[in-house]
Amino acid sequence: PGPQNCPDTLRRARFDRPQASLDFWRLLYVLLKQIHGGRWTESDAIGAQVRFVKWALWYHGYRRPQLQRLPADGSAGSQELLLAFSWLLHGLGLLEQLLARNRVQTGDEASVCMCEDELPNGQEGPGEDRREDRVDVRYLQWLNGRLRLQWCSLHTQHQEQCKLLHKIHLFTSGSHMDQNLGHFSVTETDLIRHPENYKQLLQLLESETLQLEAFLEWKQLEPVYWQWMETVLDDMAEEGDMCECHDADGEERLPEVTSCFPWAAKLTGQMDRISRDLMALQEQLHQLVAQRKAAWWGKVAAREELQKERFCAIAGKIQESVELKLRGLTSLRAPKGNELHGPCRLVLRSKHPASRRALGESVSREAAPAVRAAEVSRELQVREASLQRELQQLRDESRRRLEEIAEGLEGVICISP
Repeated sequence: PGPQNCPDTLRRARFDRPQASLDFWRLLYVLLKQIHGGRWTESDAIGAQVRFVKWALWYHGYRRPQLQRLPADGSAGSQELLLAFSWLLHGLGLLEQLLARNRVQTGDEASVCMCEDELPNGQEGPGEDRREDRVDVRYLQWLNGRLRLQWCSLHTQHQEQCKLLHKIHLFTSGSHMDQNLGHFSVTETDLIRHPENYKQLLQLLESETLQLEAFLEWKQLEPVYWQWMETVLDDMAEEGDMCECHDADGEERLPEVTSCFPWAAKLTGQMDRISRDLMALQEQLHQLVAQRKAAWWGKVAAREELQKERFCAIAGKIQESVELKLRGLTSLRAPKGNELHGPCRLVLRSKHPASRRALGESVSREAAPAVRAAEVSRELQVREASLQRELQQLRDESRRRLEEIAEGLEGVICISP
């Protein structure tokens, strides 16, 4: 679902007409809800939609303050929403993500990621205040225990799903027309058991086909849209320049107004005298900073000899840490072509290659490059060992810091958990 009469809505949003604001809020709400895997209904209040859209855009990195200051009733800001929508199209790959999430899966798939992406740094949300010193450790321990329990439950369910998939693939082996697959998927098995469900699957496939055709049409017209958006940005820049010119004109008119009053000359003299005093204080401050720097450099030179031994010890620890991390990077020497990311279809292969020769030469011709589960498992084991070493190093470092803190507390006995 999208704005009604889309060309009219875009044209109104270009000129920041309030009539297009509600349509754009609803459009962004529906699209972002689908990306985050949530459900939406027509009866959702506009205030809840506005809050969710602001939060989602902030989460994805769109930090424009003009959008966050828009009213919560959705009555204004169509031009800002048009800009945010265009940012989602270009920066987030909005349409591609929607096509990937709404794709009809006829085969059994598993998500595989062999990339070496770094974890993003935590960023504060709108109005969020970080106060690490006020966090209760017991609350963090409770959250950690709850997370572990949910993780174990999810892992158990995933193992049960894998067992059921293996049974289906094993019992239907040799029944598929495509010899490269050789067995049915869950969807195909369900269609065999309940043939009446094929109409629903056919409707889903037709809907996906229409979405793909619309996406191809959009890719052909996309350059026209971005050229039109350049004109929108030019209009926004001109409006900003006009506002700045009005402010500048107001500032330039101030001397003319003040010149009409008799006390203007006296006020100007006082301001000049204060300016000269500030310049003198600035020079004195520079001299004082130079003297303090010289004194500190003298102290540093005096303590340099004492710090050499400690510096060598710290350098040795850093070198050991670097060597420890380098041991876990041997897997990165593999060619980049082995890095996989995204869903892969699960296909059961026989352990005995002789049994596959009777299927014909078409078996050896794979439709796509395949990766074996054993290879992925070995890669994950190497990464797990590297992360375990890094975790142990962090634990040792934290234990040493706690011991140093405990030594400075007199009359206190610390018992480790």
